[in-house]
Amino acid sequence: MAIDIENLIFGLDTFGDVAYNDETKERMSYEESLRMIVKEGKLADELGIDVIALGEHHRKEYAISSPDTVLAALAMVTKNITLGTGVTVLSSDDPVRVYERFATVDALSNGRAQVMLGRGSFTESFPLFGYDLQDYNELFEEKIALFHQLLANEPVTWEGKFTQSLTNTQVYPKLSKRLDVQVGVGGSPDSIIRAARYGFPVMLAIIGGEPTRFKPYINLYERAAAKFNQPAHPVGMHSHGVIADTDEEAKEIAWNYLKKSMDQIGMERGWSAMNRERFEFEITHGSYYVGSPETVAQKMAKMIQEVGVQRFDLVYGAGGQLQKDRFRTIQLYGEKVVPRVKELLRVGDNRA
Repeated sequence: MAIDIENLIFGLDTFGDVAYNDETKERMSYEESLRMIVKEGKLADELGIDVIALGEHHRKEYAISSPDTVLAALAMVTKNITLGTGVTVLSSDDPVRVYERFATVDALSNGRAQVMLGRGSFTESFPLFGYDLQDYNELFEEKIALFHQLLANEPVTWEGKFTQSLTNTQVYPKLSKRLDVQVGVGGSPDSIIRAARYGFPVMLAIIGGEPTRFKPYINLYERAAAKFNQPAHPVGMHSHGVIADTDEEAKEIAWNYLKKSMDQIGMERGWSAMNRERFEFEITHGSYYVGSPETVAQKMAKMIQEVGVQRFDLVYGAGGQLQKDRFRTIQLYGEKVVPRVKELLRVGDNRA
């Protein structure tokens, strides 16, 4: 699928990592960090960034356990930016309540809500809300089927194993348009096929290794969509990044914070700690977008073309980071990186 340069979407994602105070270098309170995330979203909107997506986690290093609540706050202080998630863990939630909450955000924001559904890379929400991890796959299969029915904005009749029974039930608030829904995929072919079956757009979570290895997933999505007689929506991707005035400064921030975050996750999942060689590989050839605006823009333009995506979201703030560095990444992304990526892609398109 050829890249439509004029309609590329550029987003920012945050998992809600609790930030650090610029002066004391101490970890902020959850309350302060949440208020800062609202300021970050407001800045992104002012810079003309297309989307901000908030992760859902229920762990000590993250402040956002209720993304829709933060998005509702953002709806009141932003004008144009799409207000999304990355992701909403549908498996451990109630599809009806998820629909109602995001329909509410959509109404408050004048149609700017976007919910990204996922099974959950982190699993702490399952025991927290009374679900058995042995049912991990079945839960998502059933709940996305119910959610798909709710999108019709009509009375629902439903009976399931893990969900409530509904008989000609209305769900509110009613919307004048269909709620914007995406599906986040971490690398499962079954997830790609499922999204295609329901006609949902896909976002690829590419957090390590060479991004081009995900290109077959886009081909699979297009083939599956054709088989199910569904539209093959443009596919997006998100990856971690740090942008600073120089490559050296960005690498220092990423090594101190991004490495820490990935090592913590790796320790829980049996991965080895990241060494410097691996870190440099991820920046040069892998899935980290770390450096000056020009360095990051060059890599983004290259990967957008090679992977074949129409949306790119930069995951910022991993490991917490100093608040000033988070703001700086957002500022440089909106002011310099996004325009430069478009320029590079236009030049490459003209050469072709």
